[in-house]
Amino acid sequence: MHARVVYDTTFGNTRTIAEVIAAELGQGTTTLSLGDLTDASLDGVDVLVVGCPINGWRPTERMQEFLHSLTPGSLTGVRAAAFDTRVKLFIHGDAAGKISHALHDAGATIVAKPQGFIVQGTEGPLAPGETGKAGAWAAFIGAELRATA
Repeated sequence: MHARVVYDTTFGNTRTIAEVIAAELGQGTTTLSLGDLTDASLDGVDVLVVGCPINGWRPTERMQEFLHSLTPGSLTGVRAAAFDTRVKLFIHGDAAGKISHALHDAGATIVAKPQGFIVQGTEGPLAPGETGKAGAWAAFIGAELRATA
């Protein structure tokens, strides 16, 4: 399995979640910041997990640019999932859902329901238990990948 966790982050909370997910998915999984993404970054990837903070009720501007760069069919054969980091409010937006939808539109097979992870305040830190929640979500993704391999 060649898996990649691609993320955008502002204060480091999303990077922390991405690293937990990559560690749980195991060998062959790498993390990559959107700022380091190149045209060849997704070559050979068969599992893609993508996440960012919610910014203005939607994915960050850099994430939106990345998602718009995906062409229909460009992720055919890739299994994917999406997550976001968010402040716990009555209404908070859903970047993960929008990311998941864009990955699906690019041809990916979505293997897990989009997931949000709670950040305390604008800059963080992550709320207690959120890294454990990320590990459990990634374990679920791993199980789904094994079941469909």
